[in-house]
Amino acid sequence: MHWYLRVLKNYVTFEGRARRKEYWMFYLINAIISIILITAERATDTFFFSLLNFLYALAILLPSLAVAVRRLHDTGRSGWWFLINLIPIIGAIVFLIFTCLDSESNSNKYGPNPKH
Repeated sequence: MHWYLRVLKNYVTFEGRARRKEYWMFYLINAIISIILITAERATDTFFFSLLNFLYALAILLPSLAVAVRRLHDTGRSGWWFLINLIPIIGAIVFLIFTCLDSESNSNKYGPNPKH
């Protein structure tokens, strides 16, 4: 939960670097929350959970984008590489590979290694 809250606190920080653990823990907790909301929405079939799910997705849009950009920075790539997701299928695969790569071991132009 620490990693999830850390991303939310830095929700518009597009500078710096994010470790793999920060990135993937954020997405794991985000997926769990989304599954709970979708399950509640389908089980109750009410507008309330549909609205709640939409508001949650809207609320985490910027933090998700920011942590993805910081993750790219950690691998030594520009945040503009996020746009590779616009290429169907192949773009998502390439982006997934980028986010799975280890950090650059030393400081790079985006800041010091967050592991140290």
